[in-house]
Amino acid sequence: MVSLDIVLYNSRSMVDWQPISEAALRKRIAQGVKRMDAKAHRLWDAIRIEPEKWRLSPYGDAGGGFWVVAIIGRSAIWYNDIDEGFNRSRYSEYGRIEDYWRNDDELEVTLGYLMSALECGADLLSLRKPARRPR
Repeated sequence: MVSLDIVLYNSRSMVDWQPISEAALRKRIAQGVKRMDAKAHRLWDAIRIEPEKWRLSPYGDAGGGFWVVAIIGRSAIWYNDIDEGFNRSRYSEYGRIEDYWRNDDELEVTLGYLMSALECGADLLSLRKPARRPR
């Protein structure tokens, strides 16, 4: 069953969505990197990857997926170009994001949340219930 909230969100945002180009994404990344302090920059250098499109159905289907820009453990930092912000989500299969988030954070903010989780042990990703597996 699809919730009314998802249907309304999809009809409002997905119709007008133009996926961000790789060149525009790289520009956003460069802007975020410039705003990072030295500690955040070292972490970024350790986890960043060349941007690549990963699946996240149904949200990313129309744009061929979302750009993943960094990986650490079983989480990926990715750009949601529908809501124009960076997010961090779990993945269990390389190339497929598990959790859809609508954050409109800049890259350095998302990296700051990750740094806090690494330093303090409290991680918002662990507060979310795991997706239920089909029987």
